[in-house]
Amino acid sequence: MPTPPPSRPARFRKPRLLIVGCGDVGQRVLAQLAGRYRVVALTSQTSRVETLRALGARPLLGDLDWPVTLGRLGALAPRVLHLAPPPGTGEGDPRTASLLRALARGGVTQRIVYGSTSGVYGDADGARFDETRAVAPATARARRRVAAEARLRWHGRAFGVRVTLLRIPGIYATDRPGGAPRERVVRGTPVLVADEDVYTNHIHADDLARSCIAALHRGRPQRVVHASDDTEMKMGDYFDLVADLAGLPRPLRITRAAAGEAISPAGLSFMSESRRLINRRLHEELRVALRYPTVREGLRGG
Repeated sequence: MPTPPPSRPARFRKPRLLIVGCGDVGQRVLAQLAGRYRVVALTSQTSRVETLRALGARPLLGDLDWPVTLGRLGALAPRVLHLAPPPGTGEGDPRTASLLRALARGGVTQRIVYGSTSGVYGDADGARFDETRAVAPATARARRRVAAEARLRWHGRAFGVRVTLLRIPGIYATDRPGGAPRERVVRGTPVLVADEDVYTNHIHADDLARSCIAALHRGRPQRVVHASDDTEMKMGDYFDLVADLAGLPRPLRITRAAAGEAISPAGLSFMSESRRLINRRLHEELRVALRYPTVREGLRGG
């Protein structure tokens, strides 16, 4: 009888994944995968190399702002999780363009999951809506995301790649560096009076990581999904809850007119948009079981 070929080591039989942009959420994805994938993590920060290696990834230094550093990136993995933000200026996203050119050269990409933002909708005056609503970006930051989404959808159609766009609202976690809501309350940042307040949407960072993984497996081609929890709450009520659970004074309530002098332009932009996201696709298509379905659970347990 012929000798059977030797079996490959188990680590080479694992599915391959490329993560682009390994900040807090990308690192949570790695922790949740717990070695079930062979992961290459692209990072432009040498300070993250050891952290990524400790989480089970193979770090790869490269910079989306310098396409020459991307080399044979497109030949590394059939699944790609793209969490890198656009540049801070301009109307487009050359970083996503550089990534997609590199992926096209490799020719092995089958799925891309992109972390976008719910800010692409602009102000909806508190309306409740699903993913079929047209985008109406009101800021350059949101227009850069719309440009990235359009390029990703085109790439998916042109190259036969399943692209899932996760539109993400405010990300929070009590252990999120620079993103713990308690920190805003401690700083004493005011919120709007009730009759001028806006609806905001939220997702716990761990549930967002879980949603990214689900999209890598079950995301439909060229599909948008709201990666948002089940909370329906206005911004001021949210920070009142944060304060109550932390045993801190509730933030001062001020009018929108007064906010122009007390709050930064970036903060004001978030206070100018009100919407309520329907997340049915997250539950029914991606089959995500949220660990923190509302902010009350998330602020207490994570």
